[in-house]
Amino acid sequence: MRILVCGGAGYIGSNMTALLAGEGHEPVVLDNLSKGHRAAVRDVEMVVGDLANYDLLVETLKKRRIEAVMHFAAWIEVGESVREPLEYYRNNTSNTQNLLSAMEATGVGKFVFSSTAAVYGMPRTVPITEEMPKAPINPYGESKWAVERMCHYQSRTGRLHYAALRYFNACGAGNNGLCGEDHRPESHLIPLTIQAAMGKRPDIKIYGTDYETPDGTCVRDYIHVDDLCRAHLLALSKLDERAEQVYNLGNGQGYSVREVINTVRRVSGREFKVVEADRRPGDPAFLTSDATKIRRELGWTARKPELESMVATAWQWHNEHPNGYSD
Repeated sequence: MRILVCGGAGYIGSNMTALLAGEGHEPVVLDNLSKGHRAAVRDVEMVVGDLANYDLLVETLKKRRIEAVMHFAAWIEVGESVREPLEYYRNNTSNTQNLLSAMEATGVGKFVFSSTAAVYGMPRTVPITEEMPKAPINPYGESKWAVERMCHYQSRTGRLHYAALRYFNACGAGNNGLCGEDHRPESHLIPLTIQAAMGKRPDIKIYGTDYETPDGTCVRDYIHVDDLCRAHLLALSKLDERAEQVYNLGNGQGYSVREVINTVRRVSGREFKVVEADRRPGDPAFLTSDATKIRRELGWTARKPELESMVATAWQWHNEHPNGYSD
């Protein structure tokens, strides 16, 4: 299948592109390179452009004879979305509406969308199921939820079959350790802690040590990027028979901030400074997924559920790419 991978030069998009190519599909990457890296795409065909460019989208979909689209082109920083809400609605919501319109105009009816657990906001109970109320508490989560609603209603017209996959915390280096995480600036715990272990930052901070958790620090659900990408492949394979698929993507178990820090210490064999700081507003104690639905309906399972394997692949990639991707 010829698949347009929007945001395919980013962290998850590049891993997905590599998996698609390895499984015999023909991916075409579309990325404006504002967040992604050309080096991450390797030898896959790439179109440099923006989802705001409707004419480019129509031309690309037609010229490359695209049969399905995968979307990884959203901005993902919660704090930034609070500071720049209109920019997040423009990039994440309006630009995706533009993409869906181009797909409709060219008769491309298969869509896999990278959504987020942020659509749930501050859940009353955990683990989180797909049926729980959607109550985003920031523009990032709202911008993703708006796209899910667009897809839902477009699917009712019969012109779209889609899957929305609600991520928890993707991590690790995929594609046999070749595709790593290189956000600039970085905000995710595992790569930040690895940077501290490498001496590239003075310390790693723990925001809050008095939560009602086993060790007092926040607990989050981590999923290896390889497992996450395989879920997309399974969802893609079901788009012919299912107009609408919505799934949580997580391990279903959580690891605390201290567990992550101690795992990086163990994997790296290095010591680094840890600073205990005040809680951040809006951080719940637990955020873990119930992934029963995707296991039951698609037969998906996490093959790399251990935190140590996630951290080990990330540690290897960061040491082989101490300056990230060289663009």
